[in-house]
Amino acid sequence: MTENIVTAPNMLADAPPGTLSARDFHSGATPIWCPGCGDYGVLSALEDALATYGRPPHEVVLVSGIGCSSRLPAYTSCYGFHGVHGRALPFAAGVKLARPDLEVIAVGGDGDGYSIGGNHFIHACRRDLDMVYLVMDNRVYGMTKGQPSPTTEPDWDSDIAPGGIGLRPFDPLALALAAGATFVARGFSAQPHDLATVIVEAIRWPGFAFIEVLSPCVAFRREEFDWKASVHPVKQTIENDRAAAHAAILADDGFGLGVVFRDYRRLKPAPEPQRVTLAEIESEFRIGA
Repeated sequence: MTENIVTAPNMLADAPPGTLSARDFHSGATPIWCPGCGDYGVLSALEDALATYGRPPHEVVLVSGIGCSSRLPAYTSCYGFHGVHGRALPFAAGVKLARPDLEVIAVGGDGDGYSIGGNHFIHACRRDLDMVYLVMDNRVYGMTKGQPSPTTEPDWDSDIAPGGIGLRPFDPLALALAAGATFVARGFSAQPHDLATVIVEAIRWPGFAFIEVLSPCVAFRREEFDWKASVHPVKQTIENDRAAAHAAILADDGFGLGVVFRDYRRLKPAPEPQRVTLAEIESEFRIGA
């Protein structure tokens, strides 16, 4: 059910700040997503964001659940944990509580995060631990042959649900806001540069930062290619006023991109992260030491 920790190259353990590039975050493994999958753009944006942020791979932990997008940790040179379905956030919270000096980023998809993982999502927003949650939403279960997901439109016709499921789709941003998230944003995989900018801001946020990423599934939802013509910047980033942000999210068409909400009032002072070497991290896992 789980995979081993993936370690970073030793040569980057003490890289000076500002010298990293996106290539330094490649693991060398070839992604096995479908050609044209939006998750490629998310991976590119994340690597660019981590290079811009400047902490070396061994100071970053990527945690995922199960699904197409949850393969992402294996494609980077950061520490990674590929967990079980819907449980990325509790694993990530455990890592952050045990090692607050590390950057912790949880990644997954709409089925993993909003269905079986929905309860963990709510409480991660409420607890406001200093970590990032990056959800790639294609509004379908891509790995398990195209079932409707919590964000699927009610009239989406498929072989599994002819005529659609007739259920109102889940609104991730509205729920995150209602649950107490202090940083809420949306990005688009086909705009990786803009997405990378949002990810950097989320990493720097001293609390729980949630980013919903529209990431088309070319295998089961080819109509999602049209998202390129639908996306647009959000009208404004709302700060501190949760009621106004909630109204803005409900009025949005689901394609507004950018940071939607920041709540500075709830922030707790974050301790300055300690710089650690790869050898120091590995020593904690050495058996018989």
